[in-house]
Amino acid sequence: MWLRSGRISQYMKMEFTIKHTWDGLPVSHEPVTIGLKSNNAGLLMEVNAPFFNNPPAPLGEPGKPFSRLWDYEVVEAFFLSDRTEQYLEVELCPHGQHLLLLLSGKRRIWKEELPLEFEVTRMKTKWEGKAHLPWNYFPPCTNKFNAFAIHGSGEERKYEALYPVPRHELQEGQKPDFHRLEFFKDLNLKGLMGEDWKQPESDIWKSLTN
Repeated sequence: MWLRSGRISQYMKMEFTIKHTWDGLPVSHEPVTIGLKSNNAGLLMEVNAPFFNNPPAPLGEPGKPFSRLWDYEVVEAFFLSDRTEQYLEVELCPHGQHLLLLLSGKRRIWKEELPLEFEVTRMKTKWEGKAHLPWNYFPPCTNKFNAFAIHGSGEERKYEALYPVPRHELQEGQKPDFHRLEFFKDLNLKGLMGEDWKQPESDIWKSLTN
């Protein structure tokens, strides 16, 4: 991960590269990269990824939420507050569909299919996506992160992770599980936004506690 700073904070960027499968083996293709930048009322998430076109496109309208998008070709980012186990899950598809989930506790979805401004540029063998994530979607005290990519069908389905399950933690017969929150790593948003920055309050998350 590197941080690039220009004269003002909007030029700062974090970049993450998904180099491993979920269980820690090197990926066998050009890796997926995810960039995070400051963007007005939130974060701009930029995806650069190979386009496998496998499985085929979901039968949903591009630019709209699509349920169970994780069954398709997708790049995912999880933003976690480890104190509360509240997290935002962002799923982006090269065909333009998206799925945003808010979870309170491991795998406990309490809001889904949130609207998202998401643009895709798709070429023959790669795709780029830009998603505008409003601060309102982020749980209070967001401080951990992980990212994933999925493609392929049947036996050839591939699950990749930025921070995989450490090899010594693997158990026989274990299946990929992107909700292993204990393996997420630090996300320093102040490093991106500036030391004086405070995460804006979220009406959505506030409604959960009231």
